[in-house]
Formats: sequence, C-alpha cells, structure tokens
Amino acid sequence: MPSLLVDNIGELVTNEAGRGEGGPLGIRRRVAVLVEDGEVVWIGPTADAPAADHRIDAVGSAVLPGFVDSHAHLVFAGDRAAEFAARMAGEPYTGGGIRTTVGATRAASDGELRATVRRLRAEALRQGTTTIEIKSGYGLTVVDEARSLRIAAEVSAETTFLGAHVVPAEYATRPDDYVSLVCGPMLAAAAPHARWIDVFCERGAFDADHTRAILTCGQAVGLGVRVHANQLGPGPGVQLGVELGAASVDHCTHLTDADVDALASTRVGEEDGGTTTVATLLPGAEFSTRSPYPDARRLLDAGVTVALATDCNPGSSYTSSMPFCIALAVREMGMTPAEALWAATAGGARALRRDDIGVLRPGARADLIILDAPSHLHLAYRPGVPLVRQVLHNGVPR
Repeated sequence: MPSLLVDNIGELVTNEAGRGEGGPLGIRRRVAVLVEDGEVVWIGPTADAPAADHRIDAVGSAVLPGFVDSHAHLVFAGDRAAEFAARMAGEPYTGGGIRTTVGATRAASDGELRATVRRLRAEALRQGTTTIEIKSGYGLTVVDEARSLRIAAEVSAETTFLGAHVVPAEYATRPDDYVSLVCGPMLAAAAPHARWIDVFCERGAFDADHTRAILTCGQAVGLGVRVHANQLGPGPGVQLGVELGAASVDHCTHLTDADVDALASTRVGEEDGGTTTVATLLPGAEFSTRSPYPDARRLLDAGVTVALATDCNPGSSYTSSMPFCIALAVREMGMTPAEALWAATAGGARALRRDDIGVLRPGARADLIILDAPSHLHLAYRPGVPLVRQVLHNGVPR
C-alpha cells in the first residue's frame, strides 16, 4: 500500500496523555502524520516530515482520531417516524415500539436489511465514525438473529448478539421459555457471527435473573459482555454488569450512588490487572425521547471511564452523528469539549476493549478525521455543521 503523509496539521489530537497540550487529548501543533499499510508509523514536526508516495495538506486544520461508536442498532427494516412525532406531542417513551421494528425486520429480505446497514454505515463514515459496533435484536428468532449478525459482520468486526432486546409477542406469556431459547439454539446460531452479547436489563424487558442467565451463557461460549442498563429508571443493570466484568454498561441515565461507586471501583481495579467497565452515554436517546440526560459530570468526577455513542436505531435515536452527540454531551450533560471528544474516540475504544483505535500514535490504526476547522472545540461550538472535511479509514481516504 502506498505511503501517505498528512501534513501542515494545525492541531493534532492524539489522545496520548502527557504527550502534548490539552491533558488527555495530547494535542500537538504544526505536525504531520505518516501512514503506511493502514497504520500510523510516524508523527512529528511538519518541517521534519519524511517523503511519502502521496500527500494531503491539512491547511492548518484540526486532525482527530476517527470516532468510535460503540453502541448502534443498524440491522432493521422500516422506520418509526410516527412514534417520534407522537413523543414530540407528549407521549412517553416506554420501549414498546421495538416490537414494531421486529415485525418489519422479520418480513424484510436479506437484501433490504443489507442495504440499510450499508447506507447507515456509509452515513456514519462520512461524519467521521471509523469504527462502529452493530447489534442484532430486531429479529428475535433463531434464524433472524443469526442473519442479522451475518449482515452486520460484513461491515464491522464489532458485532453484538442482542437476542434479549425484548420478549417477542409470541412469548409474551412465556418469558422463561424465551430466555431458554436465547441461551440455547439462538445463542448457538448467533455466536459464530458475534464478538459480544448484550441484554436490555430494564422494566418491561429482562430482569436481573434473566439478564445474569443470558450473559453468563454468552460468556461460556467466549462472548464479551455488554449491558443496556438504567435507561428508563433505577435498576440492577449497572451493578450486574460490573459483577460480570462487562466491557460497558450503556445508557446509565438513572444511577444511584452505589451504581456510580461500582463503576468507579473497576477503574481502581484496573491498576491491579482488572478490567474497567465503561459507562457509555447515549444522549441521542434522551434528545429523541425528551427524557432526562445522564449526569456525565457526576460520573467523571467520581473517576468513571465514560464513552459516548449514538445508539443509532429507528425508534429512540435515529442519528448516526457522533459530532451531534458530542455537542449534546457538552450542552446538556456537563462535559467539557475535551472530555466529550475523548469519550467519543478513546472512550469508545475502551468500551470495545481496543487499544489500536481512538488514538493516534505509531502502531495505531490509521483512522483519522480532518476537520474544516482549526480546533476540536468547533465540534461543540458549531453544532449541526458538517465539519468533517475528510476521513482516512485504515489509511485510505474516504
């Protein structure tokens, strides 16, 4: 693969704490980045830049790691625009509309589902998302969950089995039988196409006992754990996720002090060889459901590792824009622009337990964004403006 030099960078966000300005962002100025074979191989002053086969002039703009969207639901059919309109007219969000999407998804062909996934993946990439996690969860049969994951795996290595999204209508009076299906034949069919397993641990979905049973079955076949937790109200999801060593607990809208302490304790344990459970916040969901936003400031001040993600789905957060979520996090959740950007890049990488993305350093994957702006601050300062001028994904301009 030909080498590529991105030079004349005004502000480079590396996410290498201590390597530059801006605290954890590790900002360096007036530098260049050399890319070979899909990796970053050199970073240094523009004046010292080596020769390369191709060159991109950043013209003094800001360059960032590609966004890491660690929570998205892209495999579905239909939309729920009418449901959104009803919420804007005052109806509360209960999660019940998921079954509407399940019906449409089951009826769709592989080609229709594939077209939606690829359209949304391309849409996210144009906005700077170079890594995206994709969940199943709108099929809820053995065949439909397996095909959802096969299609998701065509565009992402980060695929998550979410057969436990809701109990489908045909099992409404037999939830224990559905949990047995998820833990048995459905998991067996889904696991070869998944890296992760997830459960919607929430009132109206799955309780603590069902959640624990499903997640431990997933762990037994080698899947990593993620949890939808504490979105609609207080519940056991966060502490259960910590107990099971989840990579991430997602939503975290309604937290007790004990929940926050549990999340913070995993960060302390990391120093002794443990693994951090990341709190992944999804402000697009609160925006689209007119619900209270999570208190990111409370989590950050307690020492919790925080990620931001879109929760892209047809019902409660139909956005693929990480810049939009950054702006919401700054405006509504108490994060600084630097904290929000870190959460949308390095934080997302932590939520996927990856160290090759969300950072720009020699040896990291060459996923980077060139902004049409001089500073990362403009992501929150100019909300809704398409500031991503160019994206490199695996070192290839997109």
